[in-house]
Amino acid sequence: MNNRKLTKPVRVGNITIGAGARIPVQSMCNTKTGDVGKTAEQIAKLEAAGCDIVRLAVPDKAAADAFGTLRQKTNLPLVADIHFDYRLALICAAGGADKIRINPGNIGKSDNVRQVAEACRAHHIPIRIGVNMGSIDAESEKKYGRTPLAMVESAFYHIGLLNQYDFDDIVVSLKASDVAKTVEAYRLMSARSGYPLHIGVTEAGTAYMGMIKSAVGIGSLLLSGIGDTIRVSLTADPTEEIKAAKGILRAAGYSDGGVEFVSCPTCGRCGIDLIGIASKVEMALAATDKPIKVAVMGCAVNGPGEAKDADIGIAGGDGCAVLFKKGAIIKKIDEADIVSVLLDEIGDM
Repeated sequence: MNNRKLTKPVRVGNITIGAGARIPVQSMCNTKTGDVGKTAEQIAKLEAAGCDIVRLAVPDKAAADAFGTLRQKTNLPLVADIHFDYRLALICAAGGADKIRINPGNIGKSDNVRQVAEACRAHHIPIRIGVNMGSIDAESEKKYGRTPLAMVESAFYHIGLLNQYDFDDIVVSLKASDVAKTVEAYRLMSARSGYPLHIGVTEAGTAYMGMIKSAVGIGSLLLSGIGDTIRVSLTADPTEEIKAAKGILRAAGYSDGGVEFVSCPTCGRCGIDLIGIASKVEMALAATDKPIKVAVMGCAVNGPGEAKDADIGIAGGDGCAVLFKKGAIIKKIDEADIVSVLLDEIGDM
Protein backbone atom coordinates (compact mmCIF):
# COMPACT_ATOMS: atom_id res chain seq x y z
CA MET A 1 0.00 0.00 0.00
CA ASN A 2 1.50 3.35 -0.99
CA ASN A 3 -0.61 5.52 1.33
CA ARG A 4 0.62 4.03 4.61
CA LYS A 5 1.78 6.57 7.15
CA LEU A 6 5.44 6.28 8.11
CA THR A 7 5.74 6.08 11.88
CA LYS A 8 8.81 5.90 14.09
CA PRO A 9 10.48 2.47 14.28
CA VAL A 10 10.20 0.43 17.46
CA ARG A 11 12.16 -2.79 17.77
CA VAL A 12 10.44 -5.77 19.44
CA GLY A 13 12.90 -8.64 19.57
CA ASN A 14 13.90 -9.26 15.97
CA ILE A 15 10.86 -7.45 14.56
CA THR A 16 10.46 -3.79 13.67
CA ILE A 17 7.07 -2.20 14.29
CA GLY A 18 6.49 0.98 12.31
CA ALA A 19 8.64 2.86 9.78
CA GLY A 20 6.89 1.12 6.90
CA ALA A 21 8.03 -2.35 7.99
CA ARG A 22 5.91 -5.43 7.33
CA ILE A 23 2.85 -5.47 9.60
CA PRO A 24 3.38 -8.20 12.22
CA VAL A 25 0.50 -10.27 13.56
CA GLN A 26 0.05 -10.62 17.31
CA SER A 27 -1.97 -12.81 19.64
CA MET A 28 -2.16 -13.55 23.35
CA CYS A 29 -1.95 -16.86 25.16
CA ASN A 30 -5.03 -17.80 27.15
CA THR A 31 -3.13 -20.26 29.34
CA LYS A 32 -1.97 -19.41 32.85
CA THR A 33 1.51 -17.98 32.31
CA GLY A 34 2.72 -19.71 35.46
CA ASP A 35 1.97 -23.05 33.78
CA VAL A 36 5.15 -23.08 31.72
CA GLY A 37 4.42 -26.35 29.94
CA LYS A 38 0.97 -25.42 28.64
CA THR A 39 2.00 -21.87 27.80
CA ALA A 40 5.10 -23.00 25.89
CA GLU A 41 2.92 -25.45 23.97
CA GLN A 42 0.48 -22.73 23.01
CA ILE A 43 3.27 -20.37 21.97
CA ALA A 44 4.54 -23.11 19.64
CA LYS A 45 1.05 -23.53 18.15
CA LEU A 46 0.76 -19.80 17.58
CA GLU A 47 4.15 -19.74 15.89
CA ALA A 48 3.13 -22.62 13.62
CA ALA A 49 -0.03 -20.70 12.71
CA GLY A 50 2.06 -17.69 11.62
CA CYS A 51 2.02 -15.48 14.71
CA ASP A 52 4.87 -12.95 14.89
CA ILE A 53 4.58 -11.64 18.47
CA VAL A 54 2.97 -13.30 21.50
CA ARG A 55 1.66 -11.53 24.60
CA LEU A 56 1.48 -13.19 28.01
CA ALA A 57 -0.63 -12.12 30.97
CA VAL A 58 1.49 -11.29 34.02
CA PRO A 59 -0.95 -10.78 36.92
CA ASP A 60 1.35 -11.89 39.74
CA LYS A 61 4.91 -12.73 40.74
CA ALA A 62 4.53 -16.40 39.81
CA ALA A 63 3.68 -15.38 36.24
CA ALA A 64 6.53 -12.84 36.17
CA ASP A 65 9.01 -15.47 37.33
CA ALA A 66 7.72 -17.93 34.71
CA PHE A 67 8.08 -15.28 32.00
CA GLY A 68 11.88 -15.55 32.10
CA THR A 69 11.70 -19.33 31.75
CA LEU A 70 9.34 -19.06 28.78
CA ARG A 71 11.66 -16.52 27.16
CA GLN A 72 14.25 -19.31 26.92
CA LYS A 73 11.81 -21.72 25.24
CA THR A 74 10.93 -19.76 22.10
CA ASN A 75 12.47 -17.45 19.54
CA LEU A 76 9.24 -15.49 19.13
CA PRO A 77 9.18 -11.99 20.66
CA LEU A 78 7.27 -12.07 23.95
CA VAL A 79 5.28 -9.21 25.43
CA ALA A 80 4.57 -8.97 29.17
CA ASP A 81 1.03 -7.74 29.78
CA ILE A 82 1.09 -5.93 33.14
CA HIS A 83 -1.45 -3.85 35.03
CA PHE A 84 -0.95 -1.81 38.20
CA ASP A 85 2.11 -3.54 39.74
CA TYR A 86 5.33 -1.93 38.50
CA ARG A 87 7.42 -4.59 40.26
CA LEU A 88 6.17 -7.20 37.81
CA ALA A 89 7.43 -5.04 34.96
CA LEU A 90 10.88 -4.90 36.54
CA ILE A 91 10.99 -8.70 36.90
CA CYS A 92 9.93 -9.22 33.27
CA ALA A 93 12.39 -6.62 32.01
CA ALA A 94 15.19 -8.49 33.75
CA GLY A 95 13.76 -11.79 32.48
CA GLY A 96 14.08 -10.91 28.81
CA ALA A 97 10.75 -9.35 27.82
CA ASP A 98 10.81 -8.00 24.27
CA LYS A 99 8.06 -5.48 25.02
CA ILE A 100 6.03 -4.51 28.06
CA ARG A 101 2.40 -3.48 27.93
CA ILE A 102 1.74 -1.15 30.86
CA ASN A 103 0.04 2.19 31.40
CA PRO A 104 2.37 4.30 33.57
CA GLY A 105 -0.50 6.34 35.01
CA ASN A 106 -1.85 3.20 36.67
CA ILE A 107 1.26 2.09 38.58
CA GLY A 108 1.32 4.53 41.46
CA LYS A 109 3.86 7.18 42.37
CA SER A 110 6.23 8.88 39.98
CA ASP A 111 9.23 6.91 41.22
CA ASN A 112 7.55 3.69 40.09
CA VAL A 113 7.28 5.11 36.58
CA ARG A 114 10.93 6.15 36.72
CA GLN A 115 12.05 2.65 37.67
CA VAL A 116 10.07 1.06 34.84
CA ALA A 117 11.33 3.60 32.29
CA GLU A 118 14.93 3.13 33.38
CA ALA A 119 14.69 -0.67 33.38
CA CYS A 120 13.15 -0.73 29.91
CA ARG A 121 15.73 1.71 28.57
CA ALA A 122 18.58 -0.32 30.06
CA HIS A 123 17.31 -3.51 28.41
CA HIS A 124 16.18 -1.83 25.14
CA ILE A 125 12.56 -2.81 25.77
CA PRO A 126 9.73 -0.73 24.26
CA ILE A 127 6.51 -0.06 26.13
CA ARG A 128 3.02 -0.33 24.67
CA ILE A 129 0.57 2.13 26.13
CA GLY A 130 -2.85 0.56 25.73
CA VAL A 131 -5.87 2.79 26.29
CA ASN A 132 -9.22 1.06 26.06
CA MET A 133 -12.56 2.79 26.27
CA GLY A 134 -12.94 1.30 29.74
CA SER A 135 -9.54 2.47 30.96
CA ILE A 136 -9.45 6.19 30.18
CA ASP A 137 -7.71 8.15 32.92
CA ALA A 138 -10.07 10.03 35.25
CA GLU A 139 -9.11 13.54 34.15
CA SER A 140 -9.52 12.82 30.43
CA GLU A 141 -12.86 11.11 30.98
CA LYS A 142 -14.08 13.98 33.14
CA LYS A 143 -13.15 16.50 30.47
CA TYR A 144 -14.16 14.62 27.30
CA GLY A 145 -16.43 11.80 28.44
CA ARG A 146 -16.11 8.23 27.16
CA THR A 147 -15.17 9.32 23.67
CA PRO A 148 -12.43 8.65 21.10
CA LEU A 149 -10.92 12.05 21.92
CA ALA A 150 -10.73 11.09 25.60
CA MET A 151 -8.87 7.91 24.64
CA VAL A 152 -6.34 9.91 22.65
CA GLU A 153 -5.86 12.47 25.41
CA SER A 154 -5.43 9.63 27.89
CA ALA A 155 -2.74 8.11 25.68
CA PHE A 156 -0.84 11.41 25.64
CA TYR A 157 -1.17 11.60 29.42
CA HIS A 158 0.56 8.23 29.77
CA ILE A 159 3.13 9.13 27.11
CA GLY A 160 3.98 12.29 29.05
CA LEU A 161 4.68 10.28 32.18
CA LEU A 162 7.31 8.26 30.31
CA ASN A 163 8.70 11.23 28.40
CA GLN A 164 9.57 13.01 31.65
CA TYR A 165 12.11 10.26 32.24
CA ASP A 166 13.46 10.56 28.69
CA PHE A 167 11.69 7.40 27.51
CA ASP A 168 10.00 7.50 24.11
CA ASP A 169 10.33 3.95 22.76
CA ILE A 170 6.55 3.66 22.69
CA VAL A 171 3.81 1.85 20.79
CA VAL A 172 0.20 3.00 21.28
CA SER A 173 -3.14 1.21 21.07
CA LEU A 174 -6.61 2.74 21.42
CA LYS A 175 -9.27 0.05 21.45
CA ALA A 176 -12.99 -0.08 22.07
CA SER A 177 -15.58 -2.76 21.43
CA ASP A 178 -17.41 -0.16 19.33
CA VAL A 179 -15.89 -0.28 15.84
CA ALA A 180 -16.69 3.30 14.84
CA LYS A 181 -15.21 4.73 18.06
CA THR A 182 -12.12 2.58 17.67
CA VAL A 183 -11.52 3.78 14.13
CA GLU A 184 -12.07 7.43 15.09
CA ALA A 185 -9.62 7.17 18.00
CA TYR A 186 -6.87 5.73 15.81
CA ARG A 187 -7.44 8.35 13.13
CA LEU A 188 -7.17 11.13 15.71
CA MET A 189 -3.99 9.62 17.14
CA SER A 190 -2.44 9.09 13.73
CA ALA A 191 -3.09 12.71 12.82
CA ARG A 192 -1.42 13.97 16.00
CA SER A 193 1.63 11.75 16.44
CA GLY A 194 4.18 9.55 14.77
CA TYR A 195 4.08 6.70 17.27
CA PRO A 196 3.58 3.26 15.74
CA LEU A 197 0.05 2.01 16.29
CA HIS A 198 -1.03 -1.43 17.44
CA ILE A 199 -4.53 -1.69 15.98
CA GLY A 200 -7.49 -3.88 16.83
CA VAL A 201 -11.02 -3.95 18.18
CA THR A 202 -11.14 -5.09 21.80
CA GLU A 203 -13.75 -7.47 23.19
CA ALA A 204 -14.87 -8.02 19.62
CA GLY A 205 -16.75 -11.22 20.43
CA THR A 206 -16.80 -14.83 19.31
CA ALA A 207 -15.10 -16.13 16.19
CA TYR A 208 -18.10 -15.15 14.06
CA MET A 209 -18.93 -11.64 15.25
CA GLY A 210 -15.37 -10.89 16.33
CA MET A 211 -14.04 -11.51 12.83
CA ILE A 212 -16.71 -9.28 11.32
CA LYS A 213 -16.05 -6.39 13.70
CA SER A 214 -12.29 -6.78 13.40
CA ALA A 215 -12.39 -6.95 9.61
CA VAL A 216 -14.43 -3.74 9.45
CA GLY A 217 -12.35 -1.88 12.04
CA ILE A 218 -8.85 -3.09 11.25
CA GLY A 219 -9.56 -3.22 7.54
CA SER A 220 -10.81 0.34 7.33
CA LEU A 221 -7.74 1.60 9.22
CA LEU A 222 -5.33 -0.34 7.02
CA LEU A 223 -7.02 0.98 3.89
CA SER A 224 -6.53 4.48 5.31
CA GLY A 225 -2.81 3.81 5.74
CA ILE A 226 -3.04 3.49 9.54
CA GLY A 227 -1.62 0.59 11.52
CA ASP A 228 1.78 -0.95 12.20
CA THR A 229 0.87 -4.21 13.95
CA ILE A 230 -2.46 -5.94 14.46
CA ARG A 231 -4.27 -8.26 16.81
CA VAL A 232 -7.67 -9.74 16.09
CA SER A 233 -9.28 -10.27 19.50
CA LEU A 234 -11.58 -13.29 19.50
CA THR A 235 -13.32 -15.36 22.15
CA ALA A 236 -11.83 -18.43 20.52
CA ASP A 237 -8.67 -20.48 20.21
CA PRO A 238 -5.85 -17.92 19.79
CA THR A 239 -4.73 -19.60 16.55
CA GLU A 240 -8.04 -18.46 15.04
CA GLU A 241 -6.89 -14.89 15.65
CA ILE A 242 -3.86 -15.50 13.45
CA LYS A 243 -5.95 -16.96 10.64
CA ALA A 244 -8.30 -13.98 10.76
CA ALA A 245 -5.48 -11.44 10.93
CA LYS A 246 -3.73 -12.90 7.92
CA GLY A 247 -6.97 -12.82 5.99
CA ILE A 248 -7.55 -9.17 6.86
CA LEU A 249 -4.01 -8.21 5.84
CA ARG A 250 -4.39 -10.06 2.57
CA ALA A 251 -7.77 -8.50 1.81
CA ALA A 252 -6.42 -5.02 2.55
CA GLY A 253 -3.46 -5.55 0.22
CA TYR A 254 -0.77 -5.74 2.89
CA SER A 255 0.31 -9.34 2.40
CA ASP A 256 1.24 -11.34 -0.65
CA GLY A 257 2.26 -14.52 1.14
CA GLY A 258 0.24 -17.71 1.04
CA VAL A 259 -2.74 -18.68 -1.07
CA GLU A 260 -5.43 -16.17 -1.96
CA PHE A 261 -8.62 -18.19 -2.24
CA VAL A 262 -11.70 -16.89 -4.05
CA SER A 263 -15.03 -18.54 -4.74
CA CYS A 264 -18.34 -17.28 -6.04
CA PRO A 265 -21.69 -17.31 -4.27
CA THR A 266 -23.97 -20.14 -5.28
CA CYS A 267 -27.02 -19.58 -7.44
CA GLY A 268 -29.50 -21.54 -9.57
CA ARG A 269 -26.98 -21.86 -12.41
CA CYS A 270 -24.63 -24.00 -10.32
CA GLY A 271 -24.56 -27.69 -11.29
CA ILE A 272 -21.97 -28.95 -8.78
CA ASP A 273 -21.65 -29.08 -4.99
CA LEU A 274 -19.80 -25.78 -4.95
CA ILE A 275 -20.08 -25.22 -1.19
CA GLY A 276 -18.60 -28.62 -0.38
CA ILE A 277 -15.87 -28.36 -3.01
CA ALA A 278 -14.86 -24.83 -2.00
CA SER A 279 -14.71 -25.80 1.69
CA LYS A 280 -12.51 -28.82 0.99
CA VAL A 281 -10.12 -26.88 -1.23
CA GLU A 282 -9.83 -23.96 1.18
CA MET A 283 -9.16 -26.29 4.11
CA ALA A 284 -6.55 -28.25 2.15
CA LEU A 285 -4.72 -25.05 1.21
CA ALA A 286 -4.83 -23.44 4.66
CA ALA A 287 -1.20 -24.24 5.43
CA THR A 288 0.13 -23.69 1.90
CA ASP A 289 2.54 -20.78 1.61
CA LYS A 290 2.62 -20.59 -2.17
CA PRO A 291 1.87 -17.00 -3.29
CA ILE A 292 -0.87 -18.01 -5.72
CA LYS A 293 -4.50 -17.14 -6.36
CA VAL A 294 -6.93 -20.06 -6.52
CA ALA A 295 -10.51 -19.73 -7.76
CA VAL A 296 -13.42 -22.13 -7.27
CA MET A 297 -16.29 -20.86 -9.42
CA GLY A 298 -19.76 -22.28 -9.85
CA CYS A 299 -20.48 -21.86 -13.53
CA ALA A 300 -19.28 -20.47 -16.85
CA VAL A 301 -20.73 -17.02 -16.07
CA ASN A 302 -18.40 -16.60 -13.08
CA GLY A 303 -15.75 -18.94 -14.41
CA PRO A 304 -12.56 -18.18 -16.31
CA GLY A 305 -13.77 -14.74 -17.30
CA GLU A 306 -14.44 -13.37 -13.79
CA ALA A 307 -11.42 -15.19 -12.38
CA LYS A 308 -8.98 -14.87 -15.27
CA ASP A 309 -6.43 -13.22 -12.98
CA ALA A 310 -6.34 -16.37 -10.85
CA ASP A 311 -3.29 -18.56 -11.26
CA ILE A 312 -5.47 -21.66 -11.30
CA GLY A 313 -9.09 -22.55 -10.74
CA ILE A 314 -12.16 -24.49 -11.75
CA ALA A 315 -15.52 -23.45 -13.17
CA GLY A 316 -18.45 -25.77 -12.66
CA GLY A 317 -20.69 -27.27 -15.31
CA ASP A 318 -23.44 -29.91 -15.10
CA GLY A 319 -21.81 -32.52 -12.85
CA CYS A 320 -18.37 -31.50 -14.03
CA ALA A 321 -15.96 -28.57 -14.18
CA VAL A 322 -13.25 -27.13 -16.38
CA LEU A 323 -9.77 -26.52 -15.02
CA PHE A 324 -8.22 -23.22 -16.06
CA LYS A 325 -4.90 -21.46 -15.57
CA LYS A 326 -4.59 -17.71 -16.06
CA GLY A 327 -7.99 -17.73 -17.75
CA ALA A 328 -7.09 -20.43 -20.28
CA ILE A 329 -9.09 -23.67 -20.10
CA ILE A 330 -6.85 -26.71 -19.69
CA LYS A 331 -9.20 -29.69 -19.37
CA LYS A 332 -12.57 -30.99 -18.23
CA ILE A 333 -12.97 -32.83 -14.89
CA ASP A 334 -15.76 -35.03 -13.51
CA GLU A 335 -17.33 -33.61 -10.34
CA ALA A 336 -16.04 -36.46 -8.16
CA ASP A 337 -12.46 -35.65 -9.18
CA ILE A 338 -12.53 -31.85 -8.95
CA VAL A 339 -10.90 -31.49 -5.53
CA SER A 340 -8.15 -34.08 -6.06
CA VAL A 341 -7.26 -32.87 -9.56
CA LEU A 342 -7.18 -29.21 -8.54
CA LEU A 343 -5.00 -29.93 -5.52
CA ASP A 344 -2.64 -32.11 -7.58
CA GLU A 345 -2.26 -29.33 -10.14
CA ILE A 346 -1.55 -26.80 -7.39
CA GLY A 347 1.01 -29.17 -5.86
CA ASP A 348 2.87 -29.24 -9.19
CA MET A 349 3.00 -25.46 -9.51
